[in-house]
Amino acid sequence: MTSNAMHRWFWGQFSRLGYLWAVLSFALDQFHKWWMLNITGITEGDKIVITPFFDLILIWNKGVSYGLFQQESLAGRLALGVFSLLAVIALAVWLAQPEQTRLTAVCLGLIMGGALGNALDRLIRPGVADFFSLHAFGYNWYIFNIADIAIVAGVAGLLYDAIWVSRKTASKSSQD
Repeated sequence: MTSNAMHRWFWGQFSRLGYLWAVLSFALDQFHKWWMLNITGITEGDKIVITPFFDLILIWNKGVSYGLFQQESLAGRLALGVFSLLAVIALAVWLAQPEQTRLTAVCLGLIMGGALGNALDRLIRPGVADFFSLHAFGYNWYIFNIADIAIVAGVAGLLYDAIWVSRKTASKSSQD
């Protein structure tokens, strides 16, 4: 594949914006994990109470979202890491498409950065380091990290774009 073909596959009008958000979300996630593990000294199962409904607790998620598909072996963790990297490549190709908007670029960048942050955890740590625990009225939400927040925010933004922004654009063009 020539350099020009690679450029078309992975670089579009808003790629710089998307990659910027990917780097920012990845860096924030990795810095927070480093801080929690090395500065606070939190260990698995430790609980730092922040508010009556929010704690910091370290768990090692060896699976994917909500702890599904737990992988105890190195091969399993590598497989999940490779899957994440393939997803990031697919998102980068999507980002390079000419019909993207700034909102789509930011959202894809958030998802890519979050996926890379969790993929790196799978490769260098015993699993994905999750810390944030929300709870109220006897209900505990799953424990998550900044990478997860970036992924969820990115997906929510893409849904917003697909449902509301794209619908408005289609409505305007049909009225013209």
